[in-house]
Amino acid sequence: MISADAIRGHIDLIVLSILREAPSYAYELSRIITATADGDYTIKQTTLYTALKRLESSGLLDSYDATSETGKPRTYYRITPAGQEHTAALRTEWDATRRLVDRFTEGLIQR
Repeated sequence: MISADAIRGHIDLIVLSILREAPSYAYELSRIITATADGDYTIKQTTLYTALKRLESSGLLDSYDATSETGKPRTYYRITPAGQEHTAALRTEWDATRRLVDRFTEGLIQR
């Protein structure tokens, strides 16, 4: 199981990556994250809602009310053009972070 601390800085990238594919509502996002993590991580609802509100207030997402397939009213979130650009920047940062950490974990330490 991956700790919440290890994932904390990457929640925005995870949420934006999902919403890049299609608009969604919070419960569905939580379900997608849980299913994709396949037991390695479970997102807390407060973490998800905090991220959604932060991304929306930053102009990276917008929201709208609609009825879900089950007939329930939901607040859907969709990525904005600024969110698309931010996702690309976060992806670049993630790739660089992973390469840096790999240098240490793979024994490429320079002395």
